[in-house]
Amino acid sequence: MAENTDDRLRLLIERVERLEEEKKGIQDDIKDVYGEAKAVGYDAKIMRQIVRLRKMKPDDRREMDMILDTYKAALGLD
Repeated sequence: MAENTDDRLRLLIERVERLEEEKKGIQDDIKDVYGEAKAVGYDAKIMRQIVRLRKMKPDDRREMDMILDTYKAALGLD
């Protein structure tokens, strides 16, 4: 039984390692896209913020915007 457990653990670890390699490849691809965007004049930092905002639920985004506006007003930022 320990041998089966050891085999299963090894297979799970190898699966995680393969997924980590795929993740690294995807991260490199994303970095390349941001580099391409920057090369044609887009602001990669702002694009990253937009991607983050688009992931949010509309209600969460509205709430964050309201809180941000409140903090900005309290600090005299416009």
